[in-house]
Amino acid sequence: MRDARWLHPGAWWLWALGMAAAASRTTNPLLLALLIACAALVVHARRPEDPWGRSFAFFLRLGVAVIVIRVAVQLVFGAAVGTTVLADLPGLQFPEWLAGVRLGGAVTLESVLMALYDGMRLATILICVGAANSLASPTRLLKSVPAALYELGVSVVVALTFTPQLVSDVDRLRTSRRLRGRRTSGIRAIAASAVPVLEGALERSVTLAAAMDSRGYGRRGDSTAAQRRTSAALLLGGLVAACVGIYALVSAGSPAVLGLPLLIAGMGAAVAAAALSGRTRLRTRYRPDPWSISEWLVSSAGVAVAVAFTAAAWSGVAGMETSFDPPAWPLLPWQAVLGIALAATPAFTSPPLPVSTSPAGRTLEAREVLA
Repeated sequence: MRDARWLHPGAWWLWALGMAAAASRTTNPLLLALLIACAALVVHARRPEDPWGRSFAFFLRLGVAVIVIRVAVQLVFGAAVGTTVLADLPGLQFPEWLAGVRLGGAVTLESVLMALYDGMRLATILICVGAANSLASPTRLLKSVPAALYELGVSVVVALTFTPQLVSDVDRLRTSRRLRGRRTSGIRAIAASAVPVLEGALERSVTLAAAMDSRGYGRRGDSTAAQRRTSAALLLGGLVAACVGIYALVSAGSPAVLGLPLLIAGMGAAVAAAALSGRTRLRTRYRPDPWSISEWLVSSAGVAVAVAFTAAAWSGVAGMETSFDPPAWPLLPWQAVLGIALAATPAFTSPPLPVSTSPAGRTLEAREVLA
């Protein structure tokens, strides 16, 4: 039996980003549902009992809300698509210069399906990100950020911890109200919980700012002005080149020289800028997380599903895009299904989690990261 340990958080994020990239390449509702089921399976198998581990349900509810809002916007404001009328709502006639925009009117099956597929794709991407947020410890993720990107990493990690902490605060307040015999649902209960939640968020922000300030966060080190300007120029130029290269790859009819070569050159310049900036910033890590065969298996599963979906979309495999006008039953291409099967392997290839830590242990872990 394998030893219980924490998986490197970067592996979980690579896996989740691969799943999100796969979801962005299809509008097939069956494939999107399988991706969501795959994420739920892995989270169920490797979800820790820490505050951030309970945020996956929030992202599931957020995904459902995104689908409902997308369909509602299409029904109320979007132009009617297709001829299969399901209902005829009262509508308003807009001027000709607002062609394509309406308020109410005929509700067609094609419009509902188009909005449903788009909403499911966005919801699946959010749920994949939520899976990484539930599986990867934010504090351990911050420990793995390179020295050159530490300031940016702190900002990202603080943003990522907002949702888990919000869920934890809401659960704590609902439990307190339930023990006091008060209502836990309804508008009045939500209004009464808003002030304590905001107070807790403000208190954590002040504590974090004081801890960062006491540890010299934001110091420049021994870098010269020329080194800082060179690093900034390389980073900015590299990011611009990478953005142009990505746009050229996804845009039809773009010159070949603007695609993969620009993307590679831009990423190389960004890596060079990070390496140059990291030489003047020294950081120590207490017990750094290892990167072993389990991390390679988990991250490779995310890359495999992204490659499978991208290759199937580029080669025009039937079933990657589901027709809504005319409506057609979605297919299941075997390439995409194989990629999803590989994406589910982290539920078995990742190491089992250690015994749940106590609140004091989690506090010690946070102190280790800031040290």
